[in-house]
Amino acid sequence: MLDLDIVVFYEGKCFTGRQLDVFGDCDNFQDRGFMNRVNSIRVESGAFVCYDHPDFKGQQYILERGEYPEFQRWNAHNDHLGSCRPIRMHGEHYRIELFEEPNFAGQFVELCQDCPFLQGQGMVKNCVNSLKAYGDGAWVLYEEPNYRGRMYVVERGDYCSHMQWQAQNPNIKSIRRVANNF
Repeated sequence: MLDLDIVVFYEGKCFTGRQLDVFGDCDNFQDRGFMNRVNSIRVESGAFVCYDHPDFKGQQYILERGEYPEFQRWNAHNDHLGSCRPIRMHGEHYRIELFEEPNFAGQFVELCQDCPFLQGQGMVKNCVNSLKAYGDGAWVLYEEPNYRGRMYVVERGDYCSHMQWQAQNPNIKSIRRVANNF
């Protein structure tokens, strides 16, 4: 059986109005005849990163399996979304190294679990300038402690600069694993 990542976007709150069913990547909602106004979302399977602009640009929102009856539930400030893609996850093995300097230099911390406050793990500077994500899972980086603020998703790979995960600055204060609840 083929595993499909499925998300349904609705124009109205509480899953009302026109809907857009997405199975995988969608780089521009308008190309599918759906305006960029999204007021509720149902993630049927998988996990997705949604962007407030087309072509996977702009503010990122992480959506795991479940229901989001209004845009505040995915921590958005308005109902504008323009593109989405599934988060690639292959299993349950998580490991990440966070470096205070670009190009994997300076002090670093290694994590295998969620961390609501990176400074408590020995990150002296309030910044992550580069990272290496290992294993099977994806991570969400947050600009504020306790999984708040602007968020960024990183999947397995090396990121030599914060700009590679589309951050405007290196301020990362908490991090969590993306749940693999298929």
